[in-house]
Amino acid sequence: MTDLSRIVRQLKKERARVQQQLSGLNAALAAFAGVYSNRGPAKKRTRRPLSAKGRAAIRRAQKARWARVRAAKK
Repeated sequence: MTDLSRIVRQLKKERARVQQQLSGLNAALAAFAGVYSNRGPAKKRTRRPLSAKGRAAIRRAQKARWARVRAAKK
């Protein structure tokens, strides 16, 4: 019976060692993924609101661009 308990103790010790190595590998992978990913760390992008005056200026500029395109075709 002592042989069996010694084997169980040894297996538990080995399991703890492997779990520690795996947690280290997981931490390294997470660190590298954050550094080498294209997006970088995940951040929520917030959009700045555009005023009605700003939208109107964009609308006028776009209409003027299309008017120049139509005039160039004629």
